[in-house]
Amino acid sequence: MDMSSTERTARASGYLFTETEHNDTYTAIDPTKVNMNGKRILETGSSRGLGREMALSFAKAGVTGIALLDMLDVAPVAKEVIETAEATGHPKPEVIQLSTDITQIRDVQKAADLVRSNWDNIDILINNAGYLAPYEPLSDSDPELWWRNFEVNVKGVYLMTRTFLPLLLQSTEKTMIVLSSVGAHHTLPGGSGHETTKLAVLKLNSYLMAEYGSKGLLAYAVAPGGVKTDMVGGFLQEFHHLLSDTPQMVADTIVFLTQERREWLAARYVDSRWDMPELLAKKDEIVERDLLKMCLRV
Repeated sequence: MDMSSTERTARASGYLFTETEHNDTYTAIDPTKVNMNGKRILETGSSRGLGREMALSFAKAGVTGIALLDMLDVAPVAKEVIETAEATGHPKPEVIQLSTDITQIRDVQKAADLVRSNWDNIDILINNAGYLAPYEPLSDSDPELWWRNFEVNVKGVYLMTRTFLPLLLQSTEKTMIVLSSVGAHHTLPGGSGHETTKLAVLKLNSYLMAEYGSKGLLAYAVAPGGVKTDMVGGFLQEFHHLLSDTPQMVADTIVFLTQERREWLAARYVDSRWDMPELLAKKDEIVERDLLKMCLRV
C-alpha cells in the first residue's frame, strides 16, 4: 500500500526510524553508567537550556575537563558541574569559563587562546549555541532577525570549528557534534531563516569529513527533538504542544554517543528521540545503504 503524503513527510524527517522513540531520558543512556574520565569537552551555549543540561550529563559521566562557552554568565553552571561530578563519585573536573560571542572571530580566537593555555587538546566539540527568529512569512520577516539565524547557527559554527579544529585534531577522539533540527528535513511556513540553517550545517559536516576525515576528524549532527527552551518564543504557538521532549534526554543521548568514537556516524544525522540501542543495532544497514545523509534521490 502506498504511503500517504503525511506518512512520507514523517518518514523523510526521520519519524520512527527506530521502532521505539523517547521523550525523556531512559536507562540505556544513563550517563552515570558511562566512563569519560580523561576526556575534555568544549560546548557552546552553556549558560542554560540544552547547554546546561549537557554540561551536567558530562559531569555525571566523569569528564576530566569541560569548557563552558557562552555570551551569558556560565559561572552558575560551572558550580553545578563541579557539584554534580562530586555527587556522582567523580573527581572534580577542570572547568574553563569562556565569555564569548561566537559570531565574532576575535572573541572566538581569544577563547581558543585561553583554552590552549590550559589544555593541549580538546576531545569533543559540541556546537550547541543557536538562535531562532520569529516564524513569519519571508516578506513579513525582520531582515536583521532573519539573518541573525545565519550569524549564530552557521557563521558561529564555522568560526568555532575553524578556530578550534587544530586543538581537536590533537586529541584521540577528534569528535565534533553540531546541533541540527528535524526542521532541516521539512518545510514549515515561516521557518525559512531557522530551518535553512539547520540544513546548512549538515552540508558543512560533509565538507569537514571530505577535508579532514583522513586526519581522523569525526563530525556528525544530532537533532534535539522538540524541547521547550528559552529560544522557542518565536516558534509557531500552534505547534508548542509538540515541544514535549526533555533537555536531559538530549544531553544524555549526546553523552551516550560520544562515550566512544563511532566512525560510522561520520557526516550523518541522528535524532535524539530515537532509541539508541535500536540505532546501534541498525549500524550495518545504515552503512550499507548509506542512510542518514542528505542527498538527491532520482
